[in-house]
Amino acid sequence: MKFPRTYNIEEIAELIDCDFVGDKDFEVLGMNEIHVVTAGDIVFVDHPKYYDKALQSEASVVLINKTVDCPTGKALLISDDPFRDFNKLTTYFRPFTSAKTSIADSAKIGKGTIIQPNAFIGNNVIIGENCIIHPNVTIYDHCVLGDHVTIHANTVLGAAGFYYKNRPEGYDQLKSGGRVVIKDHVDIGAACTIDRGVTGDTTIGEGTKIDNQVQVGHDTVIGKKCLIASQTGIAGCVVIEDEVTIWGQVGVISGITIGPKSVILAQSGVGKSLAGNQRYFGSPADEFRIKFKEAAAIKALPNVIKHIKVNPS
Repeated sequence: MKFPRTYNIEEIAELIDCDFVGDKDFEVLGMNEIHVVTAGDIVFVDHPKYYDKALQSEASVVLINKTVDCPTGKALLISDDPFRDFNKLTTYFRPFTSAKTSIADSAKIGKGTIIQPNAFIGNNVIIGENCIIHPNVTIYDHCVLGDHVTIHANTVLGAAGFYYKNRPEGYDQLKSGGRVVIKDHVDIGAACTIDRGVTGDTTIGEGTKIDNQVQVGHDTVIGKKCLIASQTGIAGCVVIEDEVTIWGQVGVISGITIGPKSVILAQSGVGKSLAGNQRYFGSPADEFRIKFKEAAAIKALPNVIKHIKVNPS
């Protein structure tokens, strides 16, 4: 998420009531999670295991719960609870604003686009030309749709990401201040749910077609001309490259990459990154011929066991 103007580190420290290390005029341009952070951004870290990753990232400012040596060219925000203070910044820069009408006055809707009855279009949504938004579709604030996009009934774009911190008093949600960005010529089926990014964008690439009842997690990036069949569940921070086909009831773990032109057969479970230009099957998913041979071997086991002679001694 980029801020509406350039802030300095002293201003940010005042917003969240914490100390800072660095020149008070050090410029801050935005905030992001570690996997999408860029120069000028704030990133947060609250566990020693991830200190080095955050400090060596592209982030210019590290919101951290311990005073450490500040790397050259960076600044630190010292907080007793970086998770809490990252949420404070999200709330400040991307506050929730209640809707007054079913289509917000601030929404921009392109020429030739049809909005069917009972659809909800939130604040600052941008919808391109010649789109069709079917009944009961919900498009949360700040989502962006390109041209020639079709969204079928009861689909939800822009719900909060599934990201929680386990505290003694219960689960604390990391607030989502990102967007959903849908490129041109995308079709999304009925009753799908596509969560917005926590600080960045959940993106569906040009020409991709998504079947009914598909879940796409926060900050996932789906490439061009992909096909994703019904009841597929894709966790957050996944990268699906161009022209990937995913058949029904596939589950995909968070934080992995699926290479271009891959095909994942139905009811597979993807638990690691997969190279492109191959067909995969099974759980955990592997090259489909390997999995089919494994299945054939297991099927033959009873006959093999029946012919094994057991030595009584």
